[in-house]
Amino acid sequence: MALTEAHAGGIAGLTRSLDNLDAVRRISLDRPTLAPFSYVMFCEANPGDCHGGAAAAIAMTPRARQLIALVNRRVNRAIAPRFESGDTWSAGTASGDCEDYALTKRRALIEAGFPAASLLMAVARTFRGEGHAVLIARTSLGDLVLDNRTDLMRAWDRTDLSFVKIASSEDPHLWYAVR
Repeated sequence: MALTEAHAGGIAGLTRSLDNLDAVRRISLDRPTLAPFSYVMFCEANPGDCHGGAAAAIAMTPRARQLIALVNRRVNRAIAPRFESGDTWSAGTASGDCEDYALTKRRALIEAGFPAASLLMAVARTFRGEGHAVLIARTSLGDLVLDNRTDLMRAWDRTDLSFVKIASSEDPHLWYAVR
């Protein structure tokens, strides 16, 4: 998904180290756990979508907030909701379910210049107990959830989600259980 606005300088300066952000609320990681099998299959077919890097946070400037919100809204509107009987994860699809939205948002934000290590796939349970996948944007304001059920970006602890597992910043093939 391409953004229509051109950006001459990119947004590489919109990241910062996580070292000085201890006061910011982040999702607490527990022990390593298995990545969702369908995500592993997605990565086999789309290796360019499955890279990480040095842990960093997106500096949440007004411009960064605007770009993230724009991608969130555009993807939420671009993909027609579809329940899948199987569990196939895809990006850039015309219709799909929650993980397809999240992967498409991740791809679009990376293409817009945000670091892959700051955009983490996560699996959670809704308040109804349904499995749900979302994208977590690791920012200077904390971990924000980009969810296909809303255009609002919310702090991870201000949603109706109970997080189960999350991809590692450094290596998205490695996942962690959430405390």
